[in-house]
Amino acid sequence: MNNILQVSPSQADAYPSISDAIRAAVDGDTIAIGPGEYHENLTISGRRLKLTAAAGRDTVTVLPRHPAEALLEVRGGAVEVRELALTGRDAPAVTVTGGEFALHGCAVEAGSATAVHIGGRATFEVTGCRISGAQIGLSLNNCEGSVTDCEIVDIVTDGILIRSADPQLRNCSVTDCGYRGVYVYEYSKPTLDNCKIARIGDVGIAVAQHSSPVLRGCVVSEARGAGITVAADCGGELSDCQTERTAKPGIQIAPGSRAELITSERRRHGQVGAADRPVTADQARVDQLLAELDDLVGLPAVKDEVRALIDEIQVNEWRRKGGLSVAPTSHHLVFTGSPGTGKTTVARLFGQILAALGLLTRGGFKEVARRDLVGQYLGHTAEKTTVAFESALGGVLFIDEAYTLSRSFGSGSDFGQEAIDTLVKLMEDHRHEVAVIVAGYTGDMLHFLDANPGLASRFSKTIEFENYTPAELARILSSMAESHEYYLDGEAATESTRYFGRRLGDPNFGNAREARKLFESMRKTQSQRLRQLRRMPSPEELQLLTLADLTAAIPN
Repeated sequence: MNNILQVSPSQADAYPSISDAIRAAVDGDTIAIGPGEYHENLTISGRRLKLTAAAGRDTVTVLPRHPAEALLEVRGGAVEVRELALTGRDAPAVTVTGGEFALHGCAVEAGSATAVHIGGRATFEVTGCRISGAQIGLSLNNCEGSVTDCEIVDIVTDGILIRSADPQLRNCSVTDCGYRGVYVYEYSKPTLDNCKIARIGDVGIAVAQHSSPVLRGCVVSEARGAGITVAADCGGELSDCQTERTAKPGIQIAPGSRAELITSERRRHGQVGAADRPVTADQARVDQLLAELDDLVGLPAVKDEVRALIDEIQVNEWRRKGGLSVAPTSHHLVFTGSPGTGKTTVARLFGQILAALGLLTRGGFKEVARRDLVGQYLGHTAEKTTVAFESALGGVLFIDEAYTLSRSFGSGSDFGQEAIDTLVKLMEDHRHEVAVIVAGYTGDMLHFLDANPGLASRFSKTIEFENYTPAELARILSSMAESHEYYLDGEAATESTRYFGRRLGDPNFGNAREARKLFESMRKTQSQRLRQLRRMPSPEELQLLTLADLTAAIPN
């Protein structure tokens, strides 16, 4: 049962300080803070707690006892803070690292520091807050979440910093900032809906360093710099955005940028790139390839995921043809799972389907591994990676065991990281010209995606390939035999299911690769058996694989 812990310096049965209540609380408890002013620095690490003003807004103010330390520091766990006034001094008022965090209806100030900093891959929700009187208003670094109905005002430098993050900002206002209103950088892909930026010392919204935001219905006014700027190495979409009383041009998109300008009148402006080329789908070919996908043994979840992707792609193209806005997308995917679960086969089909839809020019398939991308000396890796990448344009670049490129698998003189950094840039520069699919074990691929701040955001989806069941592996074995004009008798087919069931627990089990190895071994044992007949076998005998062939092929 969750408890409510009361905090009040003047109430006999309450905790005298917020820190005392935090120490006494257990996960799931709510700390209800009575009216008053509290001078203390709060730290919550790995806990699941809720802090709230017992009497509602404008009744509780928390100030730091130690001004050079964060007023509220949250590390991991799941913490919710409601209707408090948090007033920092020389360090952030709120700093969050990892975990889940919610800030609702709070007033936050920080003097000469950042008011709210969220990072460390935290997930967050900030609603109905006023952030003011700080060096930087809101800093979002390598995190994911939403900011809704918030006011950020009277900031010395930047109102909002978004670094290597993909947050959603809705109905927010950023005003009276000495430098930039919103700065988006280092591979970020945020979405800003109906946000107002006004009275800014420089640029209203600045996009830099390979970032690709979606800005919808945003208004920038009274900025001394341009209203919105997008750098040459950036992309994204600006839909129904307006600038008023800013420096000219109001919206400045650098040459070479992939950003798109869209209006509700269904007229395109700005760059027309690969995403806007006429697309002609070969529906008969698409249906044929989807039928081939359905004919694969097992993989029901994978098939559903691929079909959902194809459906989304098709609808996006219909919207594009109708002049409607389409969010920037890529065809890059992450395939995770054990070896032999069909990742290469599905990747090849996916590229062919994209080509049939008219989204890739060739639909070819290039499979590479670490040795094909990593060089022997400084600069060699970037060259090798670029050559491999460019040879796959128009089709699929499939990188098997991609996790071996990350630093954790290399030595001090390893150049795998250089390959990753090169791929990140190429994938964004050519996102409509190629589908990059990286594959490997699930856990190892999570480490791989952390190897570069912008790597994970380059991929539109991760698809998990589960191990085949024994019955599915038996079907794969029979299918392989039939494709080579062999067939298993009933006893052999039944025993193969049992064999695969026994093998599933082996950590080195190779799924469909085991089925192929078993088939090749059965062919050899059949050949030995037929040689002992000392006569020409009949056509039926030449095709039949028996229980004896299976038993002899199974290693002891």
